[in-house]
Amino acid sequence: MALSTGVSSPSLLRRMNAAEVLRHAWSADAVTASDLIALTGLTRSTVLGVCDDLIDHGWMVSLADARSTGEYRKGRPARRYALARSAGHVVGVDAGRHHLTAVVADLRGDVVARVARRIDPDGTADDRRRTVSRLVDDVLDEASLRDADVLAVALGVPAPTDAEGRSPIEVGADFWVLMNPDYTGLFAERGWAVVVENDANLAAVAEAAAASRADREVGGGAGAATSFVTLLAGERFGAGFVLDGALVRGSRGAAGEMRLLDLVEGVGSADGLGALLRDWARAARELGTVPASSPLRAIPLDELEAPAVLAAADAGDPTALRLVEKAAERFGRVCAMLSGMLDVDRIVVAGAVAPSLGLLLDRTTPWLSRFTHRAAPEVVASTLGDAVVSTGAVERALAHVRGHALELTLPGAADATRAS
Repeated sequence: MALSTGVSSPSLLRRMNAAEVLRHAWSADAVTASDLIALTGLTRSTVLGVCDDLIDHGWMVSLADARSTGEYRKGRPARRYALARSAGHVVGVDAGRHHLTAVVADLRGDVVARVARRIDPDGTADDRRRTVSRLVDDVLDEASLRDADVLAVALGVPAPTDAEGRSPIEVGADFWVLMNPDYTGLFAERGWAVVVENDANLAAVAEAAAASRADREVGGGAGAATSFVTLLAGERFGAGFVLDGALVRGSRGAAGEMRLLDLVEGVGSADGLGALLRDWARAARELGTVPASSPLRAIPLDELEAPAVLAAADAGDPTALRLVEKAAERFGRVCAMLSGMLDVDRIVVAGAVAPSLGLLLDRTTPWLSRFTHRAAPEVVASTLGDAVVSTGAVERALAHVRGHALELTLPGAADATRAS
C-alpha cells in the first residue's frame, strides 16, 4: 500500500515516506529505485526525491548504476542506493560484574572494534563508572572514532532496569545499584542516546536476531522459535524471556530475575552452572575425594574452573562426570520450572560457559523429560559465546537508532551544516 495517501501535512507525509524507504535500506547491501517502488508502493518520482533527501542528510549513498557495473544490459539503467553504513556508529557494552566488553559497530551492525578487560567485582560504584567510561574511550580509540561519531550506546547490566535505565533501590538489593551506577547519566553527558538494559534481556535480543538471520538465510522455512528463554548460566542464572516474538520485561524490568530459584526444590539458589561446577570441584579437592588419576587433581586449586571440569568430563573422567550429572539434574529442574511457567519452545543457554556445555545439556534432557508433564522444550547452547550480551547491546542500540533515525543528525551532516 502506498504511503502517500491519507496524510494532510506534506512535511509529515515526506517524513513517513523517508522512514519507509530507510527501513528497507537497513538490511540490504544495495537497493534499486525499482526495488523501493515495489516495496513501498510509492511513485518513482517520490522514491527518487526521498532518496535524494536521505543522501543529503547522510543516511544513504548513491551507487554506480546497474549498467555501469555490468549487471544491467537493456533499457533505463537502474539507480542504486545503499545505507551509508559508516555515517554513524553505535557502542554496545557488556558491563558484567567481573568482566567488561565494549564494541563499536557501524549502522549495519558490523563490529569495527572490540576491547575487553577484567574489573574488580568488589569495587565501588564510582570505580565502576570510571572503568566503564575508560573502556568506552579505549574502544573508540581502537576504532579511530570521536564521541561525535556515536549515535547511541546500549549497556547490559546484571540487574533489572526500568524504562529509563534505572535499577530499583530495594532493601538488600544494593548489588543492583552497584552494577548499574547511573550509566544513563554518565553517557548522556556525551550527547548520546543511552539504553541500559538487563544483560540476560540483551542476550535474548541477540539470540532472537541470530535466529531471524538464520531463518532468512534458508528462505524463511526454518521456523525460528518465537517463544524461548535465554539463560545466562555463568556465575548466576539470569533469564531473558521472548514470548510470541516479543521481549518480556515486566512492569519494573525484573521479569528475568531468578531469585525465585531459592524456592525450587532440588535447586535452592540462582547460582549458575559455571559457579556450581567450579565450587563443587574445588570442594571435592579440599575434601580429598578427587583421585590422583583425575586431571582435576593436576590443576592449581585457584585455577580450577568450570571449563576444566567440563573438558575432563568430555574425556571420560569419572569424578568430572559425577559433577556434570549432578549439575544436569539440578539444571533439569530449572528448565522444567521455566517450561511449566512460560510454555516456551526452546531454552538457550548462553554466556562464556555455553560452548563447553554439550555433554551437560545432553544429560539434562532426560531429567527435564522426567520433570515435565508434556513435551519438553529443546535445550541448546548458544553459538554466540561470551559475545552474546555485547551483541545484544549492539542490536538494541541499532534498534534505537532505526526507530529515531529522522530525529538524529549524523556526524557528517552536522559537519556539512557547520561548513555551510
